[in-house]
Amino acid sequence: MKYNSPLVPQRADPHVYRHTDGYYYFTGSVPSYDRIELRRSKTINGLSTAEPHDIWHKHEHGPMGDHIWAPELHYLDGKFYIYFGAGEAENKWALRPYVLECEGQDPINDGWRECGMMQRAKNDESSFTGFSLDGTVFEAAGERYYVWAEKVGFGNGLLTSNLYIARMATPWSLSTPAMELTTPDYDWERVGFWVDEGPAALIKDGKIYITFSSSATGACYCMGMMEADEGADLLDRNSWKKSRHPVLETNAKLGVFGPGHNSFTVAEDGRTVLSIYHARPYEKIEGDPLYDPNRHAHVMEVFFDENGRPVFDLERQER
Repeated sequence: MKYNSPLVPQRADPHVYRHTDGYYYFTGSVPSYDRIELRRSKTINGLSTAEPHDIWHKHEHGPMGDHIWAPELHYLDGKFYIYFGAGEAENKWALRPYVLECEGQDPINDGWRECGMMQRAKNDESSFTGFSLDGTVFEAAGERYYVWAEKVGFGNGLLTSNLYIARMATPWSLSTPAMELTTPDYDWERVGFWVDEGPAALIKDGKIYITFSSSATGACYCMGMMEADEGADLLDRNSWKKSRHPVLETNAKLGVFGPGHNSFTVAEDGRTVLSIYHARPYEKIEGDPLYDPNRHAHVMEVFFDENGRPVFDLERQER
């Protein structure tokens, strides 16, 4: 594995899905934020040289017209779906979550159909009314859940990005109102901006772990974690426990700055858990960090402590 070095250069918000056909499928935010691309390989390292394929482009006008962010590929009910955030051509910050459905079984060569914006439940009047992005999907105890980041405002003008969870009715609609999963409580979630975003789910040994990323997108960017029992009521906030400290943060000695927005997969042996995350190789950024292209996708082996909890240790990646 290419530990502590770029797996795929200049691809932020990386997502890797291993399908039943034996391929690893990779996608992520391209620096121009104008399209969605996929690449595939039979091995993780092969993603570095796999040919990228543009499978969808932004609209010239209206919704899905700018800031195409953080796509994820999932296989649900016998079909491929891509979940992503997008702004409007006339207002790139009007981000909302959208869904694409593949028209065949080859997500690179077959066409894609736009399912529109993720639909909230009928008795939910607030979800997706503000800046919303970073949707992910996981299944537990026979139910399917959607987790995403959404900004809410306070009376003093402060905006905070929280994570929300809801049960899904279809791959493009929700069946329950949103439940607030986490809000930025700690100092490490409030550097530059108050942010929790980029959720990713790992299910192991009867536990659900949701990692998320916090603070501004520079070197202060880091990862936290929520956890719950798989059989618990996942729409009850009391079922979840939040880590008091980041589980992954900048390691200047190794040249890994602002690690975060990860996804989970397994190595070729089918057992070793891997985290695919992005990071920069330097601390100082000229201009707006969002438009610095050098957030590279990295791969990390996930270890587990004596209690079975995941451990994200950059030092142990050295070979």
